[in-house]
Amino acid sequence: MNRRNFLRTTGFAIAGAGWAKPKMINSTVEGVTIGAQTYSFRDRPLDGCIAAMKEIGLGEAELYNGHIEPKGAEALAAFRKDPPLDQMREVRRKFDDAGIRLYALNYSFREEWSDRELEGGFAIAKAMGVKYITASSNVSTAKRLAPMAEEHKIIVAFHNHSNMGPNEFARPADFLQAIELSKYIGINLDIGHFVAAGFDPVSMLEEHHDRIVTLHIKDRKRNQGPNMPFGEGDTPIKAVLQILKTKRYPIPANIEYEYKGGDTVAEVKKCFEYCKSALRG
Repeated sequence: MNRRNFLRTTGFAIAGAGWAKPKMINSTVEGVTIGAQTYSFRDRPLDGCIAAMKEIGLGEAELYNGHIEPKGAEALAAFRKDPPLDQMREVRRKFDDAGIRLYALNYSFREEWSDRELEGGFAIAKAMGVKYITASSNVSTAKRLAPMAEEHKIIVAFHNHSNMGPNEFARPADFLQAIELSKYIGINLDIGHFVAAGFDPVSMLEEHHDRIVTLHIKDRKRNQGPNMPFGEGDTPIKAVLQILKTKRYPIPANIEYEYKGGDTVAEVKKCFEYCKSALRG
């Protein structure tokens, strides 16, 4: 090989190495994607959250809005009305560089928000290149969001808590009322809160898997009981994960660490190990 060809060949190789995509973290177990709701790492900023997910080996994320929103009422109001989209693209790049798939944006629309503020959530999702927004929201807000979701072709999946009050997502009927509005309205089923409210996440998953965008995996006691370490509450985590495995439902199971524990990274590692054992058992 002469000098010119050598330089051309090695130059392309070096350039190609510089352009190479980072290796993606594989946290799929027995065909089931195990990820995290980044609310699990609410005790640290976004960069620390990403570093923790890399350390644990979690390769899929649902991004908690608290990791991108500014502090202070005035700054937050300005952010919601005119989100800094270049910064949001940079957030996506950070996940990409870490080898973590950013699957969904958690952006909890509320009924008192203006249309402009609601539209801001879709602008952020588009800047991040995600197809799903999960939202702790009000049932009434679904009617306002449905046409926006259809326009932007982004699915808004509503998240449940165990609050049984009016206009809150807690019961199966609350979800069913919302998903009738549009094919772009979906479900973000929190299996722990669902059990605490007195409902069965196994039957909900089997009956409505085609509308469920993500699962939040946590363990709670029945009858509005507390969050517990995985395996110590009443939530059928293993049964839910086994359904994902045997039925091959393409729904990410996102760990949401919410019980009182010690070091966050150590606790989320325990949650991940529990999920792996439940799937392999």
